[in-house]
Amino acid sequence: MNVALSTSVMQRGKSGVGQYVLALTRALLAHADDVNFSLLVLEEDVPLFDFAREKMRIVPVAEKWRPAVKNIVWHQTVLPRWLKENQTDVLHVPSYRRMLHKAPCKLVSTIHDLAPFHVRGKYDLARMFYGRVVVKSLAKKQDQVIAVSTNTARDVQRFFGVPVEQQKVILNGIDHSRFNPGDTTAAKAYAKERWGLSQPFFLFVSRLEHPAKNHVRLIEAFNWFKKLTGSHWQLVLAGSDWHGAEHIHAAVKASPFAADIRTLGFVEDAVLPDLYRAASCMVYPSLFEGFGLPPVEAMACGTPVISSIAGSLDEVVANAAQIVNPEDMLDIAEAMQFIASSEERRTSLVQAGLQNAQRFDWSKNAEQVMAAYLS
Repeated sequence: MNVALSTSVMQRGKSGVGQYVLALTRALLAHADDVNFSLLVLEEDVPLFDFAREKMRIVPVAEKWRPAVKNIVWHQTVLPRWLKENQTDVLHVPSYRRMLHKAPCKLVSTIHDLAPFHVRGKYDLARMFYGRVVVKSLAKKQDQVIAVSTNTARDVQRFFGVPVEQQKVILNGIDHSRFNPGDTTAAKAYAKERWGLSQPFFLFVSRLEHPAKNHVRLIEAFNWFKKLTGSHWQLVLAGSDWHGAEHIHAAVKASPFAADIRTLGFVEDAVLPDLYRAASCMVYPSLFEGFGLPPVEAMACGTPVISSIAGSLDEVVANAAQIVNPEDMLDIAEAMQFIASSEERRTSLVQAGLQNAQRFDWSKNAEQVMAAYLS
């Protein structure tokens, strides 16, 4: 069987979808002896897939096709011809933004979330129109839709008209060989050397996107927490700039506690587990998530988690996090105060988080993805 995976939506690996693509590819390597995989990769992203080179065919795609509109055109016009010429049996597109209208093979698409229907102003008007209107038509033309959570599957049924029973719900996973408690002392030493983080800190791992990821309200909550407690805890924001990042940077600059707020930019995969281990608490106040991997990654590394339960987060964090209302600044601040002051609560969250994280395993999920290709 010949399977092609389109990777051009991975945003250089600096997004949740990007991490999904890389993790799924790693997990599918176990099946590469039985299936011929072709990875369609934008030229500058090719080095990200060096780990797969020996078992999978890497097909470079010219950089001129990277811009969003041109990339959509490539998927709808150039890609179908390539699929036919290469006798492809299955095309997997891991994002609803690039689903094909028509192709000479089976079409499998992963839908991570339908945020344009839930978060006002998440994208510009053109992207909102594409996500709300065009994709609705494309979704019905897929042979198999993979939803990363039950919540997302229900949204796909509600907004796109694809019944839940016609979808496959395959949870995201984590690589437990990377995300585990490890050596906390060494991790803290590394965080001090690499980023100068020597005080206890709240960590938020997410691209800097406003308003969807809720950074500005988190910064306001942190200001309130610091004012009330005089605590030496810091707030660390790890993620690359995205839509609306200027509002987040402005909120940091305006904070009376700006000296205790750190923006690290994108943190590469190799050191991300150590950043989780070094953190005193992970805080994830997102306004909406189709899944939400960072809280699970943090749990697997033995870090207590504060989280909203917006979108699929309720399904993902279960009872293993300190739950907050993401639209209530005071609720977030009070949770931060509680976690910072209660070692007992932190310990209980660590134990609950480690247990919860075991539910998410890429090797098992890859087997389910393979079943979707074969069905």
